[in-house]
Amino acid sequence: MTQGSRLDGLSSAKHIVVLGLGPTGLSFVRYLHSIGINCTVNDSRLEPPGLHELSEHFPNTKMILGQFDEQSLADAEFIFISQGIATQEPAIAKALARGQAVVSDMELFAHAAKAPIIAITGSNAKSTVTTLVGQMLTAAGKQVLMGGNIGIPALDLLQQAQPDAYVLEVSNFQLDTSAYFPTTIACVLNISPDHLDRYEHYSDYIAAKLRIYRDCEKAIINRDDPVAWPSDLGRVMTSFGSDKPNVGAFGLETIGDQTYLSFGSTQLCPVSELKILGRHNWQNALAALAIAYSFGATFAPMLEILRTFTGLKHRCQWVATIDNVHWYNDSKGTNIGATLAAIQGFSGVITGKLILLLGGIGKGADFSLLANAIDNHVKGVVVFGKEGPDIAQALANKLPIAEGINFDDALAKAAAMATAGDTVLLSPACASFDMFKHYEHRGEVFTAWVLNYAKTRSQPQG
Repeated sequence: MTQGSRLDGLSSAKHIVVLGLGPTGLSFVRYLHSIGINCTVNDSRLEPPGLHELSEHFPNTKMILGQFDEQSLADAEFIFISQGIATQEPAIAKALARGQAVVSDMELFAHAAKAPIIAITGSNAKSTVTTLVGQMLTAAGKQVLMGGNIGIPALDLLQQAQPDAYVLEVSNFQLDTSAYFPTTIACVLNISPDHLDRYEHYSDYIAAKLRIYRDCEKAIINRDDPVAWPSDLGRVMTSFGSDKPNVGAFGLETIGDQTYLSFGSTQLCPVSELKILGRHNWQNALAALAIAYSFGATFAPMLEILRTFTGLKHRCQWVATIDNVHWYNDSKGTNIGATLAAIQGFSGVITGKLILLLGGIGKGADFSLLANAIDNHVKGVVVFGKEGPDIAQALANKLPIAEGINFDDALAKAAAMATAGDTVLLSPACASFDMFKHYEHRGEVFTAWVLNYAKTRSQPQG
Protein backbone atom coordinates (compact mmCIF):
# COMPACT_ATOMS: atom_id res chain seq x y z
CA MET A 1 0.00 0.00 0.00
CA THR A 2 2.88 2.36 0.67
CA GLN A 3 5.32 0.95 -1.87
CA GLY A 4 6.95 3.81 -3.74
CA SER A 5 5.78 6.42 -1.25
CA ARG A 6 7.92 9.54 -0.92
CA LEU A 7 7.84 8.86 2.84
CA ASP A 8 9.83 5.62 2.59
CA GLY A 9 12.99 7.48 3.62
CA LEU A 10 11.44 9.13 6.65
CA SER A 11 13.21 7.03 9.28
CA SER A 12 16.67 8.03 7.99
CA ALA A 13 15.93 11.75 7.57
CA LYS A 14 18.24 14.12 9.43
CA HIS A 15 16.15 17.30 9.42
CA ILE A 16 12.34 17.33 9.59
CA VAL A 17 10.21 20.45 10.05
CA VAL A 18 6.65 20.50 11.36
CA LEU A 19 5.15 23.72 10.02
CA GLY A 20 2.38 25.15 12.15
CA LEU A 21 1.48 24.02 15.66
CA GLY A 22 -2.11 23.75 16.91
CA PRO A 23 -3.88 20.35 17.04
CA THR A 24 -2.49 19.09 13.71
CA GLY A 25 1.07 20.21 14.44
CA LEU A 26 0.97 18.55 17.84
CA SER A 27 -0.31 15.34 16.26
CA PHE A 28 2.68 15.38 13.89
CA VAL A 29 5.08 15.77 16.84
CA ARG A 30 3.37 13.04 18.88
CA TYR A 31 3.46 10.57 15.99
CA LEU A 32 7.05 11.29 14.97
CA HIS A 33 8.16 11.04 18.61
CA SER A 34 6.35 7.67 18.93
CA ILE A 35 8.48 6.22 16.11
CA GLY A 36 11.70 7.75 17.43
CA ILE A 37 12.03 10.71 15.07
CA ASN A 38 12.98 14.21 16.18
CA CYS A 39 11.69 17.31 14.45
CA THR A 40 11.79 21.09 14.48
CA VAL A 41 8.54 22.98 14.99
CA ASN A 42 8.24 26.24 13.07
CA ASP A 43 5.29 28.62 13.50
CA SER A 44 4.88 32.22 12.34
CA ARG A 45 3.10 33.05 15.61
CA LEU A 46 5.02 33.79 18.80
CA GLU A 47 2.46 31.98 20.98
CA PRO A 48 0.67 29.44 18.78
CA PRO A 49 -2.06 27.16 20.17
CA GLY A 50 -0.53 24.05 21.72
CA LEU A 51 2.74 25.73 22.74
CA HIS A 52 2.32 24.89 26.43
CA GLU A 53 1.58 21.23 25.69
CA LEU A 54 4.55 21.00 23.34
CA SER A 55 6.90 22.50 25.93
CA GLU A 56 5.55 20.27 28.69
CA HIS A 57 5.52 16.92 26.88
CA PHE A 58 8.31 17.39 24.33
CA PRO A 59 10.75 19.79 26.01
CA ASN A 60 13.66 18.77 23.79
CA THR A 61 11.85 19.63 20.57
CA LYS A 62 13.45 22.59 18.82
CA MET A 63 11.05 25.48 18.24
CA ILE A 64 11.35 28.42 15.84
CA LEU A 65 8.57 30.92 16.50
CA GLY A 66 7.53 34.31 15.14
CA GLN A 67 8.31 33.68 11.46
CA PHE A 68 8.73 30.93 8.91
CA ASP A 69 12.44 30.18 8.90
CA GLU A 70 13.41 29.87 5.23
CA GLN A 71 16.86 28.42 5.96
CA SER A 72 15.47 25.70 8.21
CA LEU A 73 12.82 24.92 5.61
CA ALA A 74 15.39 24.87 2.80
CA ASP A 75 17.46 22.30 4.72
CA ALA A 76 14.48 20.06 5.52
CA GLU A 77 14.15 16.63 3.95
CA PHE A 78 10.47 16.59 4.93
CA ILE A 79 8.12 19.48 5.72
CA PHE A 80 4.96 18.35 7.47
CA ILE A 81 2.42 21.14 7.05
CA SER A 82 -0.73 21.98 9.00
CA GLN A 83 -3.75 22.61 6.80
CA GLY A 84 -4.19 26.15 8.12
CA ILE A 85 -1.06 27.25 6.26
CA ALA A 86 -1.57 28.15 2.62
CA THR A 87 0.82 26.67 0.09
CA GLN A 88 0.95 30.16 -1.43
CA GLU A 89 2.97 31.37 1.58
CA PRO A 90 6.30 32.50 0.06
CA ALA A 91 8.39 30.12 2.18
CA ILE A 92 6.17 27.16 1.22
CA ALA A 93 5.98 28.15 -2.43
CA LYS A 94 9.78 28.20 -2.55
CA ALA A 95 10.00 24.76 -0.93
CA LEU A 96 7.56 23.35 -3.47
CA ALA A 97 9.47 24.99 -6.32
CA ARG A 98 12.64 23.30 -5.04
CA GLY A 99 10.86 19.96 -5.20
CA GLN A 100 10.89 19.40 -1.44
CA ALA A 101 8.42 17.01 0.17
CA VAL A 102 5.67 19.19 1.68
CA VAL A 103 3.39 16.60 3.27
CA SER A 104 -0.07 16.66 4.90
CA ASP A 105 -1.03 14.70 7.98
CA MET A 106 -3.35 12.62 5.76
CA GLU A 107 -0.52 11.40 3.57
CA LEU A 108 1.61 10.53 6.61
CA PHE A 109 -1.39 8.80 8.21
CA ALA A 110 -2.11 6.71 5.12
CA HIS A 111 1.58 5.75 4.92
CA ALA A 112 1.45 4.38 8.47
CA ALA A 113 -2.11 3.02 8.79
CA LYS A 114 -2.67 -0.74 8.52
CA ALA A 115 -6.49 -0.76 8.52
CA PRO A 116 -8.76 0.32 5.64
CA ILE A 117 -9.39 4.04 5.29
CA ILE A 118 -12.77 5.57 4.43
CA ALA A 119 -12.23 9.19 3.37
CA ILE A 120 -15.00 11.77 3.01
CA THR A 121 -14.75 15.31 1.68
CA GLY A 122 -17.03 17.91 0.09
CA SER A 123 -17.88 21.58 0.39
CA ASN A 124 -20.70 20.79 2.81
CA ALA A 125 -21.99 18.04 5.13
CA LYS A 126 -18.59 16.36 5.66
CA SER A 127 -18.96 16.23 9.44
CA THR A 128 -22.56 15.02 9.32
CA VAL A 129 -21.84 12.19 6.88
CA THR A 130 -18.58 11.20 8.58
CA THR A 131 -20.40 10.96 11.90
CA LEU A 132 -23.24 8.94 10.39
CA VAL A 133 -20.86 6.50 8.68
CA GLY A 134 -18.94 6.00 11.92
CA GLN A 135 -22.13 5.33 13.85
CA MET A 136 -23.54 3.03 11.18
CA LEU A 137 -20.42 0.88 10.99
CA THR A 138 -20.25 0.69 14.79
CA ALA A 139 -23.90 -0.38 14.92
CA ALA A 140 -23.08 -3.02 12.29
CA GLY A 141 -20.46 -4.53 14.61
CA LYS A 142 -17.33 -2.93 13.15
CA GLN A 143 -14.56 -1.49 15.28
CA VAL A 144 -14.21 2.05 13.96
CA LEU A 145 -12.02 5.04 14.73
CA MET A 146 -13.25 8.40 13.44
CA GLY A 147 -11.37 11.67 13.10
CA GLY A 148 -9.32 13.78 10.74
CA ASN A 149 -10.78 17.20 10.05
CA ILE A 150 -13.42 16.43 12.68
CA GLY A 151 -12.63 15.51 16.27
CA ILE A 152 -9.35 13.66 16.77
CA PRO A 153 -6.46 14.48 14.39
CA ALA A 154 -5.84 11.52 12.11
CA LEU A 155 -2.29 10.81 13.34
CA ASP A 156 -3.50 10.57 16.94
CA LEU A 157 -5.75 7.68 15.91
CA LEU A 158 -2.61 5.62 15.29
CA GLN A 159 -1.93 5.62 19.03
CA GLN A 160 -5.05 3.47 19.58
CA ALA A 161 -5.62 -0.23 18.90
CA GLN A 162 -5.98 -1.01 15.19
CA PRO A 163 -9.67 -0.88 14.16
CA ASP A 164 -11.57 -2.54 11.34
CA ALA A 165 -11.66 0.84 9.61
CA TYR A 166 -10.71 4.47 9.94
CA VAL A 167 -13.45 6.94 8.97
CA LEU A 168 -11.90 10.31 8.15
CA GLU A 169 -13.23 13.74 7.28
CA VAL A 170 -10.71 15.26 4.88
CA SER A 171 -10.31 18.89 3.82
CA ASN A 172 -9.16 20.15 0.44
CA PHE A 173 -6.16 21.75 2.15
CA GLN A 174 -5.05 18.34 3.39
CA LEU A 175 -5.52 16.94 -0.11
CA ASP A 176 -3.46 19.79 -1.60
CA THR A 177 -0.32 18.38 0.03
CA SER A 178 -1.08 14.66 -0.28
CA ALA A 179 0.94 13.20 -3.15
CA TYR A 180 -0.28 9.68 -2.32
CA PHE A 181 -3.43 9.01 -0.27
CA PRO A 182 -4.54 5.38 -0.72
CA THR A 183 -8.03 4.65 0.60
CA THR A 184 -10.50 1.78 0.48
CA ILE A 185 -13.51 4.08 -0.05
CA ALA A 186 -13.51 7.76 -1.03
CA CYS A 187 -16.41 10.16 -1.46
CA VAL A 188 -16.80 13.77 -2.58
CA LEU A 189 -20.23 14.67 -1.26
CA ASN A 190 -20.66 17.88 -3.26
CA ILE A 191 -18.70 20.85 -4.57
CA SER A 192 -19.69 24.51 -4.49
CA PRO A 193 -17.60 27.71 -4.39
CA ASP A 194 -15.60 28.03 -1.17
CA HIS A 195 -12.14 29.04 0.03
CA LEU A 196 -11.66 31.21 -3.05
CA ASP A 197 -9.39 33.38 -0.92
CA ARG A 198 -6.85 30.51 -1.09
CA TYR A 199 -7.34 29.41 -4.69
CA GLU A 200 -6.73 31.53 -7.75
CA HIS A 201 -9.52 29.82 -9.66
CA TYR A 202 -12.60 27.80 -8.72
CA SER A 203 -11.23 25.01 -10.92
CA ASP A 204 -8.21 24.75 -8.59
CA TYR A 205 -10.54 24.21 -5.63
CA ILE A 206 -12.45 21.52 -7.56
CA ALA A 207 -9.20 19.78 -8.49
CA ALA A 208 -8.12 19.75 -4.85
CA LYS A 209 -11.34 18.00 -3.79
CA LEU A 210 -11.15 15.43 -6.58
CA ARG A 211 -7.67 14.32 -5.49
CA ILE A 212 -9.40 12.14 -2.91
CA TYR A 213 -10.41 9.74 -5.71
CA ARG A 214 -6.93 9.40 -7.22
CA ASP A 215 -5.74 6.44 -5.11
CA CYS A 216 -9.05 4.94 -3.92
CA GLU A 217 -10.35 1.42 -4.49
CA LYS A 218 -14.06 2.34 -4.45
CA ALA A 219 -15.57 5.71 -5.33
CA ILE A 220 -18.92 6.91 -3.99
CA ILE A 221 -20.37 9.67 -6.17
CA ASN A 222 -23.25 12.14 -5.99
CA ARG A 223 -25.38 11.74 -9.14
CA ASP A 224 -26.76 15.26 -8.68
CA ASP A 225 -23.33 16.92 -8.82
CA PRO A 226 -21.27 15.96 -11.90
CA VAL A 227 -18.61 18.52 -10.94
CA ALA A 228 -17.81 16.24 -8.00
CA TRP A 229 -17.30 13.10 -10.09
CA PRO A 230 -13.86 11.53 -10.63
CA SER A 231 -12.47 11.83 -14.15
CA ASP A 232 -12.08 8.03 -14.27
CA LEU A 233 -15.62 6.69 -14.27
CA GLY A 234 -14.45 3.15 -14.97
CA ARG A 235 -13.57 2.30 -11.39
CA VAL A 236 -15.81 0.48 -8.88
CA MET A 237 -18.50 2.96 -7.89
CA THR A 238 -21.71 3.34 -5.95
CA SER A 239 -23.86 6.44 -6.33
CA PHE A 240 -26.48 8.37 -4.38
CA GLY A 241 -28.83 11.10 -5.54
CA SER A 242 -32.22 12.74 -5.18
CA ASP A 243 -33.78 10.81 -8.05
CA LYS A 244 -35.16 7.27 -8.17
CA PRO A 245 -32.13 4.96 -8.08
CA ASN A 246 -31.15 2.24 -10.50
CA VAL A 247 -30.00 -1.21 -9.37
CA GLY A 248 -27.14 -0.96 -6.88
CA ALA A 249 -27.60 2.77 -6.26
CA PHE A 250 -29.22 4.89 -3.53
CA GLY A 251 -31.83 7.60 -4.04
CA LEU A 252 -35.22 9.06 -3.22
CA GLU A 253 -38.47 7.56 -4.44
CA THR A 254 -41.92 9.10 -4.02
CA ILE A 255 -44.92 6.78 -3.84
CA GLY A 256 -48.22 8.55 -3.29
CA ASP A 257 -47.65 11.23 -0.67
CA GLN A 258 -44.65 9.49 0.92
CA THR A 259 -40.96 9.86 0.01
CA TYR A 260 -38.58 6.99 0.72
CA LEU A 261 -34.86 6.43 1.00
CA SER A 262 -34.39 3.66 -1.55
CA PHE A 263 -31.77 1.19 -2.71
CA GLY A 264 -32.52 0.12 -6.27
CA SER A 265 -36.15 -0.95 -6.27
CA THR A 266 -36.23 -1.46 -2.49
CA GLN A 267 -37.78 1.22 -0.27
CA LEU A 268 -35.61 1.31 2.85
CA CYS A 269 -37.25 3.92 5.03
CA PRO A 270 -39.82 6.72 4.68
CA VAL A 271 -38.21 10.10 5.29
CA SER A 272 -41.05 10.88 7.70
CA GLU A 273 -39.33 8.54 10.17
CA LEU A 274 -36.15 10.65 10.19
CA LYS A 275 -35.51 13.37 12.75
CA ILE A 276 -33.25 15.35 10.39
CA LEU A 277 -35.16 17.87 8.28
CA GLY A 278 -34.96 18.73 4.59
CA ARG A 279 -33.86 17.22 1.29
CA HIS A 280 -30.21 18.12 1.84
CA ASN A 281 -30.26 16.00 5.00
CA TRP A 282 -31.94 13.15 3.15
CA GLN A 283 -29.06 13.39 0.67
CA ASN A 284 -26.63 13.17 3.59
CA ALA A 285 -28.43 10.06 4.82
CA LEU A 286 -28.17 8.47 1.36
CA ALA A 287 -24.47 9.28 1.12
CA ALA A 288 -23.82 7.66 4.50
CA LEU A 289 -25.84 4.59 3.52
CA ALA A 290 -23.87 4.26 0.27
CA ILE A 291 -20.52 4.51 2.03
CA ALA A 292 -21.31 2.17 4.93
CA TYR A 293 -23.03 -0.35 2.63
CA SER A 294 -19.95 -0.37 0.40
CA PHE A 295 -17.91 -1.37 3.43
CA GLY A 296 -20.19 -4.29 4.22
CA ALA A 297 -22.75 -2.90 6.67
CA THR A 298 -26.28 -4.32 6.50
CA PHE A 299 -29.38 -2.15 6.31
CA ALA A 300 -31.10 -2.87 9.64
CA PRO A 301 -28.45 -1.28 11.94
CA MET A 302 -27.81 1.56 9.49
CA LEU A 303 -31.50 2.48 9.34
CA GLU A 304 -31.81 2.36 13.11
CA ILE A 305 -29.01 4.93 13.34
CA LEU A 306 -30.78 7.16 10.83
CA ARG A 307 -34.07 7.00 12.70
CA THR A 308 -32.45 8.22 15.92
CA PHE A 309 -29.94 10.71 14.49
CA THR A 310 -30.87 14.30 15.38
CA GLY A 311 -28.08 16.04 13.50
CA LEU A 312 -24.94 17.83 14.62
CA LYS A 313 -24.78 21.10 16.49
CA HIS A 314 -24.81 24.25 14.36
CA ARG A 315 -26.09 22.38 11.30
CA CYS A 316 -29.75 23.28 10.71
CA GLN A 317 -30.26 22.68 14.44
CA TRP A 318 -33.66 23.58 15.88
CA VAL A 319 -33.26 26.00 18.80
CA ALA A 320 -36.75 27.16 19.79
CA THR A 321 -40.25 27.99 18.59
CA ILE A 322 -41.40 31.38 19.87
CA ASP A 323 -44.84 32.79 19.05
CA ASN A 324 -45.05 30.10 16.34
CA VAL A 325 -41.80 31.34 14.75
CA HIS A 326 -39.16 28.63 14.43
CA TRP A 327 -35.47 29.46 15.03
CA TYR A 328 -32.73 27.30 13.47
CA ASN A 329 -28.96 27.45 13.95
CA ASP A 330 -26.97 26.62 10.81
CA SER A 331 -23.83 28.52 11.82
CA LYS A 332 -21.78 25.82 10.05
CA GLY A 333 -23.16 27.27 6.82
CA THR A 334 -19.89 29.07 6.10
CA ASN A 335 -20.17 29.14 2.30
CA ILE A 336 -22.81 29.81 -0.34
CA GLY A 337 -23.31 26.13 -1.17
CA ALA A 338 -24.13 25.30 2.44
CA THR A 339 -26.62 28.15 2.68
CA LEU A 340 -28.26 27.19 -0.62
CA ALA A 341 -28.59 23.61 0.62
CA ALA A 342 -30.19 24.83 3.85
CA ILE A 343 -32.65 27.12 2.03
CA GLN A 344 -33.64 24.40 -0.41
CA GLY A 345 -33.79 21.85 2.39
CA PHE A 346 -36.45 23.86 4.20
CA SER A 347 -38.43 24.37 0.98
CA GLY A 348 -41.65 22.39 1.05
CA VAL A 349 -41.04 21.36 4.67
CA ILE A 350 -41.98 24.55 6.54
CA THR A 351 -45.40 26.16 6.30
CA GLY A 352 -44.30 29.82 6.28
CA LYS A 353 -41.36 31.68 4.79
CA LEU A 354 -37.70 31.99 5.77
CA ILE A 355 -36.05 34.96 7.40
CA LEU A 356 -32.38 34.53 6.54
CA LEU A 357 -29.40 35.83 8.55
CA LEU A 358 -26.30 36.36 6.38
CA GLY A 359 -22.88 37.81 7.12
CA GLY A 360 -19.28 37.42 8.25
CA ILE A 361 -16.14 36.97 6.13
CA GLY A 362 -17.04 35.98 2.58
CA LYS A 363 -13.79 34.34 1.42
CA GLY A 364 -14.16 35.84 -2.06
CA ALA A 365 -17.70 34.51 -2.60
CA ASP A 366 -20.19 35.85 -5.15
CA PHE A 367 -23.34 36.44 -3.08
CA SER A 368 -25.48 37.04 -6.16
CA LEU A 369 -25.53 33.22 -6.46
CA LEU A 370 -28.06 33.25 -3.62
CA ALA A 371 -30.52 35.39 -5.55
CA ASN A 372 -32.66 32.69 -7.19
CA ALA A 373 -33.09 30.64 -4.02
CA ILE A 374 -33.94 33.78 -2.07
CA ASP A 375 -36.52 34.82 -4.67
CA ASN A 376 -38.35 31.52 -4.27
CA HIS A 377 -38.13 30.75 -0.58
CA VAL A 378 -37.08 33.74 1.54
CA LYS A 379 -39.30 36.48 2.94
CA GLY A 380 -36.56 38.78 4.19
CA VAL A 381 -32.82 38.97 4.84
CA VAL A 382 -30.90 40.50 7.72
CA VAL A 383 -27.18 41.08 7.11
CA PHE A 384 -24.40 41.62 9.62
CA GLY A 385 -20.63 41.67 9.98
CA LYS A 386 -17.83 42.57 7.59
CA GLU A 387 -19.57 41.33 4.45
CA GLY A 388 -23.01 42.65 5.38
CA PRO A 389 -23.03 45.71 3.06
CA ASP A 390 -21.72 43.69 0.11
CA ILE A 391 -24.37 41.01 0.63
CA ALA A 392 -27.07 43.66 0.82
CA GLN A 393 -25.83 45.18 -2.43
CA ALA A 394 -25.68 41.79 -4.19
CA LEU A 395 -29.28 41.05 -3.21
CA ALA A 396 -30.67 44.57 -3.62
CA ASN A 397 -34.20 44.88 -5.02
CA LYS A 398 -34.88 41.20 -4.37
CA LEU A 399 -36.75 41.45 -1.06
CA PRO A 400 -36.72 43.38 2.23
CA ILE A 401 -33.16 43.62 3.58
CA ALA A 402 -32.20 44.95 7.00
CA GLU A 403 -28.67 45.55 8.30
CA GLY A 404 -27.72 44.77 11.89
CA ILE A 405 -25.44 47.24 13.62
CA ASN A 406 -24.11 44.23 15.53
CA PHE A 407 -25.12 40.59 15.90
CA ASP A 408 -27.69 41.22 18.63
CA ASP A 409 -29.26 43.97 16.55
CA ALA A 410 -29.40 41.64 13.54
CA LEU A 411 -31.26 39.01 15.57
CA ALA A 412 -33.69 41.59 16.93
CA LYS A 413 -34.43 42.78 13.39
CA ALA A 414 -34.98 39.17 12.25
CA ALA A 415 -37.45 38.69 15.11
CA ALA A 416 -39.30 41.86 14.09
CA MET A 417 -39.46 40.73 10.46
CA ALA A 418 -40.90 37.26 11.24
CA THR A 419 -44.58 36.47 11.66
CA ALA A 420 -46.36 33.32 12.86
CA GLY A 421 -45.41 30.27 10.78
CA ASP A 422 -42.09 31.73 9.59
CA THR A 423 -38.64 30.26 10.24
CA VAL A 424 -35.61 32.36 11.18
CA LEU A 425 -32.49 30.66 9.83
CA LEU A 426 -28.93 31.58 10.73
CA SER A 427 -27.02 30.22 7.72
CA PRO A 428 -24.50 33.01 7.15
CA ALA A 429 -22.73 31.83 3.93
CA CYS A 430 -19.59 33.30 5.53
CA ALA A 431 -16.82 32.48 7.95
CA SER A 432 -17.16 33.87 11.47
CA PHE A 433 -13.76 35.31 12.35
CA ASP A 434 -14.70 38.98 12.02
CA MET A 435 -16.95 38.78 15.09
CA PHE A 436 -16.47 35.35 16.69
CA LYS A 437 -13.79 32.83 17.62
CA HIS A 438 -15.22 30.25 15.23
CA TYR A 439 -18.54 29.10 13.77
CA GLU A 440 -19.35 27.18 16.97
CA HIS A 441 -19.01 30.40 18.98
CA ARG A 442 -21.32 32.19 16.54
CA GLY A 443 -23.90 29.41 16.89
CA GLU A 444 -23.63 29.47 20.67
CA VAL A 445 -24.21 33.24 20.79
CA PHE A 446 -27.20 32.83 18.46
CA THR A 447 -28.66 30.04 20.59
CA ALA A 448 -28.19 32.01 23.84
CA TRP A 449 -29.87 35.07 22.34
CA VAL A 450 -32.83 33.05 21.06
CA LEU A 451 -33.35 31.24 24.38
CA ASN A 452 -33.18 34.54 26.25
CA TYR A 453 -35.65 36.04 23.77
CA ALA A 454 -37.95 33.08 24.42
CA LYS A 455 -37.90 33.87 28.13
CA THR A 456 -38.79 37.51 27.56
CA ARG A 457 -41.69 36.55 25.29
CA SER A 458 -43.06 34.11 27.86
CA GLN A 459 -43.18 36.76 30.57
CA PRO A 460 -46.46 38.61 31.13
CA GLN A 461 -46.56 41.84 29.15
CA GLY A 462 -47.75 44.86 30.95
